[in-house]
Order: sequence, then C-alpha cells, then structure tokens
Amino acid sequence: MVRRRSEMLTDVELEFMVALWEIETGSVRDVMAVLEGDIKRAYTSVATVLKILEDKGYVSSERKDRSLIYSPVIQRADYEGRSLKNLSDSLFGGTPTALVARLVDNEDLTDEMIQEIKEIIDTRIRKDDG
Repeated sequence: MVRRRSEMLTDVELEFMVALWEIETGSVRDVMAVLEGDIKRAYTSVATVLKILEDKGYVSSERKDRSLIYSPVIQRADYEGRSLKNLSDSLFGGTPTALVARLVDNEDLTDEMIQEIKEIIDTRIRKDDG
C-alpha cells in the first residue's frame, strides 16, 4: 500500500535517493555499493530504508529472479524543485528573490560561480522574452 508522499525526505532517505538516482535502478546490494563509505550499513537496514521510500511513493520495485530491483518514481530535478520551493516557503516567506539574494550573498561563491548564475538568469530572461 502506498502512503501519501510526504513533502521532504529525511537526510538518510535523501542519501539513498541520491544513490538510486546515480545508478537509475538497482538491487539492495547495488545501492549498498554506491553508499559504501564511512558508515557501514547492514543489508537489512538498506532494504528497510528502500522499503520506506517505496511506501512513501518515491521508488518502485520489481522482482527480478530472487531480488527486488528498485527504481526512482520521482526524478531528481523534480525533487530539487520541490525542495527549493519548500525552503523558499519556510525560510524566505515564499519569495524566491530572497532565497536567490541570500545565495548570491554567500561569501563562498567565486566570481566564476556568480557569473554562471548570471548566465542562467540571462538565459531564462531570453527564453521568457522569445
């Protein structure tokens, strides 16, 4: 049974989704291989998180031989957009301008990064005008 998809993923769920977006489809072991790093995870723990993501409607599974193969239901770009909207709504009063202003004011941005942001905005303006 699929539960209603909650707006935001937990940090752990997001980590698993990023792994699944990277490989597009995969078994529990495939996801474990992508997640391999500082934290050692048990097979059952990875399987449980994938099942939770499936219950929430973020992934689907299909049985292949003796394994379940998981695939993302939501595309990464769609989730990124939803996350930014949620961030804008919750921290910046629903004003994307305030979010962008805060981002651009970030001291960690290089001149090259700011130029790239400007080019993205200029492209969007040209697209809207034409």
